[in-house]
Amino acid sequence: MSRKSKAAEFENATYNVTITARHMEITEAMKNYALEKVSKLERFGHRLIDATVTMDIQKIEHRVDIVVKVDNVKLKSQASTNNMYVSIDMAVDKVETQLKKYKDRMINHHERNGLVLSMNVNVLRSATDQEISEVNDDIEEETRLRLLDKYRPHQIVKEEKKAVKTLSDGEAIVKMEQSGDPFMVYFCERDYGLKIMYRRKDGDFGVIEAHIAE
Repeated sequence: MSRKSKAAEFENATYNVTITARHMEITEAMKNYALEKVSKLERFGHRLIDATVTMDIQKIEHRVDIVVKVDNVKLKSQASTNNMYVSIDMAVDKVETQLKKYKDRMINHHERNGLVLSMNVNVLRSATDQEISEVNDDIEEETRLRLLDKYRPHQIVKEEKKAVKTLSDGEAIVKMEQSGDPFMVYFCERDYGLKIMYRRKDGDFGVIEAHIAE
């Protein structure tokens, strides 16, 4: 067996497949088999850029390494058996599993980014001393507790609807600085959890993370 690496490049419909051999003479049948198997990965989407298959024989070990580039991400798999064709199958199956997970993550990411949640924002105002005094004048002894509950100091004076966006913590801080709002509700860009950022008395910012109880 020759110790020189030999490579053959194949042009797929949308991406390149490069097949390389080490420490062995790769047969045309092996090339075609590997090309056929790797080419089927295209059904997972049009984001594939290129794929490299490396075959290597060390004693009785037939090893196959596959590197697939998807967008700016590289997915790698490796399999070793005493049969090159079986190693090809196993390596392709492993990278196929990774592609499925990557595709699912991308779908979930786009769905979450497209989610807009509308919320009612209530602004509360404390009653003035004069208003409380006027209320107290109307309270009779037998209805005192009921009227106090009805005219309790805080009341809703304004309702607003705001879109809840997907932001990083840094972006949320910038938007709060620009708007001057005392708080902001947003989906965290890192883990898509619902967060509430608020302005502290010392000028810093605090964050409350909302979780669904299981």
